[in-house]
Amino acid sequence: MNGIIASDLYRHFGLKGWKGLIKGLSYPGFRYTYFLREVALHRKNSIVGSFYRILLRRYRFKYGFEISTDAQLGEGFFLTSHCSTVVIGPVKMGKNCNVGHSVTIGRGIAGTKKGRPTIGDNVWIGAGSVIVGKVTIGSDVLIAPNAFVNFNVPDHSIVIGNPGKIISKPNPTLDYIHFSV
Repeated sequence: MNGIIASDLYRHFGLKGWKGLIKGLSYPGFRYTYFLREVALHRKNSIVGSFYRILLRRYRFKYGFEISTDAQLGEGFFLTSHCSTVVIGPVKMGKNCNVGHSVTIGRGIAGTKKGRPTIGDNVWIGAGSVIVGKVTIGSDVLIAPNAFVNFNVPDHSIVIGNPGKIISKPNPTLDYIHFSV
């Protein structure tokens, strides 16, 4: 098993090894992440790569997750197992990031924020949150459910509300991010 897939698996309830992989594949969030990682590992025109792309597309429609194959997701990525729309464009995301259901992370198309977000390590993104534009989210950040973020967020912060408000707090993700790698 690939090291990055093993780290994603561990983030799901501390699962390890082949037995853990079989159990992990029963969780929709991990299953989708697994096939997303496999697509990234195999050439687009290979038989194995085509097989994984077909499965990824199937689970995209089945679960409502749509994550760009160009997204740079760090190790220990945790995608919720609640099946609802999650859209993540080709962003850069650090390690140990959690993404809740009904989340959108995408590019801004005009103005000074035209571009894609960059997200640090140990970031928890709550259900219904939107992160859009060329913004930088620091490390150890908690984005509360239904928050709208189109501005830079410093390390060790909580973002709440729509429009978002930043609250500085030491260790805001301490009780939210489990089984860190």
